[in-house]
Order: sequence, then C-alpha cells, then structure tokens
Amino acid sequence: MYSHNMVGSDDLAASKTFYDAIFTAVGAPEGVADPVKPRVRYTHKDNVFIVTKPLNGEPASVANGNTIGLVMDSPEQCDAWHAAGLAAGGTACEDPPGPRDFGGMKLYLAYLRDPTGHKLCALHKMD
Repeated sequence: MYSHNMVGSDDLAASKTFYDAIFTAVGAPEGVADPVKPRVRYTHKDNVFIVTKPLNGEPASVANGNTIGLVMDSPEQCDAWHAAGLAAGGTACEDPPGPRDFGGMKLYLAYLRDPTGHKLCALHKMD
C-alpha cells in the first residue's frame, strides 16, 4: 500500500543538495523542483520521495520514532549512500553501517539524518 514518502524542510536548497547526493549515489536521478509548490520530487524504480516546505506555513519538524527505509541492491550501495549523505550535510546516527542479525534474517543497514533531522535507513537483505 506504499504510495510515497514526503518530508518537510525549511531549507530546500540544503535538502536538495543532500537528497541529490544520496539518491544519485545509488543510481537515481537528481530531484526535480515543482514549478508551483515549494518542493522537490524524486522518482526511482517506481518510488516517489518528496521534500517540501510545509504548506501550512509552520516550521518543518521531525517525527519522533519515524524512520524512512530505502531498499538498496548491495552492501556496497548502502555504504556509497551513507558516504554521499555524510559529504552532503547529513549526520550519522545509530550504529555504523554494517550487517545486523534479526533472528535468522540478516540485513545490511546504514543510518543517516538529513539536514532537517529526518532519520533514513539504507537496507539490503542479505542471503
């Protein structure tokens, strides 16, 4: 039932720099600015991610306990995503990128916070 993810930002230029970096690092195109509303749209592999100034005029805020998970093709892609995000103004959070065992399911995870503070996770299901 997933349709899209949208996060708020008070600084679209900083957010576009960050999201362009993490998405192009894994093969997605740069974001496209909406000609009508203050937002940037990313589309890749039939998925949509949008960064927007809050339309109600209030400051952007971060959802406590929220994590946006992004599927990656390999552990190397998770690492490239993480490095690009750090270089583009993101901050590391959680444990360093690496494998995690969840009772028989092994995942490779990398976590970042975007310039606004939204928590993101690059995830690769390992065999």
